This record gives sequence, structure tokens and C-alpha cells, in this order.
Amino acid sequence: MNSARRSQRLTAKFSRIAADVKLGKGVQIYDFANLYGCEIGDGSKIGTFVEIQKGAKIGKRCKISSHTFICEGVTIEDECFIGHHVVFINDRFPLAVNPDGSWQTQIDSSLRPACASGPLWAAERLSCVVSPSAKARWSAPAAWSRRT
Repeated sequence: MNSARRSQRLTAKFSRIAADVKLGKGVQIYDFANLYGCEIGDGSKIGTFVEIQKGAKIGKRCKISSHTFICEGVTIEDECFIGHHVVFINDRFPLAVNPDGSWQTQIDSSLRPACASGPLWAAERLSCVVSPSAKARWSAPAAWSRRT
């Protein structure tokens, strides 16, 4: 790994970062992160035990704290703080199986894109359900999420 690439990833010795991840300048990724098919903006920090799925976008100067899950279809705009244990979901009615008993696949899912605008914060132990037509801005988590 060349020094420029290493400085972008900081201490990501035990992280899994797929080749299709787009990293901005100065991104810091800590151990045990799992990133694939996503975009991370300049100067953002990704904490330990974070998963960011394909199609998710993280803006510039964001801080994603440990044990956070950001799924496909979620956009977190510039300067957002996402606290520990925050889980974003993109399907309002997730099911394991179809009515006929067959396993659901990606085709069966009803992806609902979500956007969080900053400066914004989300506290721990929240599942964030963001309306696809609305943006949360300068608001407490209760305005855009539900406690699980």
C-alpha cells in the first residue's frame, strides 16, 4: 500500500474496504470497518465497527461513530455527526420471505432513499427512518427517527 493510500485509511489495518469505494482526501477509517460501493467525502472519519453499504454517500467532514450501520440509499450530507449505534434502514416494511414462503431478495425490497442534511446529529440506539421527500436539518433525532 503506498503512503498516500495509507494516510487516507489511517489505522484501517483490520478493515475491509472494497476496491469500488470512493475515498475523499484525508478520510480516516478505523479498524473493523466494512465499506463497499460507497462514497466518503473529504476529511470524514469512519469509526470502528461501522458498515457502509453500496450506494450510500457520506459528505465532507462527517463523523460516523462506532457500531453504526448505513445502508444502501442513504445520503449523509456535509458536516453531520452520527453517534454510536445508529442504524439507518431503507425499507419501511422489511420482510424475510415473500407471501409464498420464498426468501426475499434485493428485487423484492422496496428501497426508499433517505437523506440527512448537516449540521445534524443522531444519538445512539436509534433506528433512523428518514422520509425520502424530507430532509432533517439542524434537528434533534426525535424529529426524524424512532427509538427501538
